[in-house]
Amino acid sequence: MKHNKKGRTLGRKKGQRTALLRALARSLVMHEKITTTIARAKELRPFVEQLVTKAKKGDINSRRLISRRLGGSADTVAKLHATIAPRYAARAGGYTRIIKLGPVGKRMVDSAVIEFVQ
Repeated sequence: MKHNKKGRTLGRKKGQRTALLRALARSLVMHEKITTTIARAKELRPFVEQLVTKAKKGDINSRRLISRRLGGSADTVAKLHATIAPRYAARAGGYTRIIKLGPVGKRMVDSAVIEFVQ
């Protein structure tokens, strides 16, 4: 039974899943819009929104926490603090949106775009 089991495993073990989320989060922060599957986008959304909320504080502790969550990517942490967090200073959450695209290409996988809202 699957009682009290939150989150998707995405067909990966924990370390691989963490690496995937970190890579997706870094790409989203750097490009501000990425195309992925619906399941990955739904898992990525709370991960990234927590990072933006922490970045809004702007102190050194938040920088260290975000750096640890993203795997030590300094340019991503800098962009998150310098450009993305000030954009949402007056917003209390809901920084990303998921737009479903439908099947694309030969693989019949439902794809989606996840992006930061304006």
